[in-house]
Amino acid sequence: MEKLTPQEEHAMQALWKLKEGGVVKDILETYPEPQPPYTTLASTMKNLEKKGYVKSRRYGNVYWYEPALSSESYSEKMLSGIIDNYFQSSYRSLVAFFAKNEKISRDDLEEIVKLIEKQK
Repeated sequence: MEKLTPQEEHAMQALWKLKEGGVVKDILETYPEPQPPYTTLASTMKNLEKKGYVKSRRYGNVYWYEPALSSESYSEKMLSGIIDNYFQSSYRSLVAFFAKNEKISRDDLEEIVKLIEKQK
């Protein structure tokens, strides 16, 4: 899937908050102030539809938008891309990076090990 711009990603986050989807006005109401102009968000939603991230249905003069993929699925795709591109497809390198830069504690690492062992 095509990478999202920050503006598109923000719109997707807002749409995911709505769970069942909504019209542009509903999506706009989830934004903090200052909100983008209605027409800007409407254009963003059309772009997201072209990229395959949302589906729409027309009701009269408005479009109802629904996510075409879950936030979890999007997160997995983006994280996989980061790991492939920056950590040579190695989760071990990712964890080592965070440990080296003191972004993950020993307790966190032990908890991760427990989760892994629990999966076996």
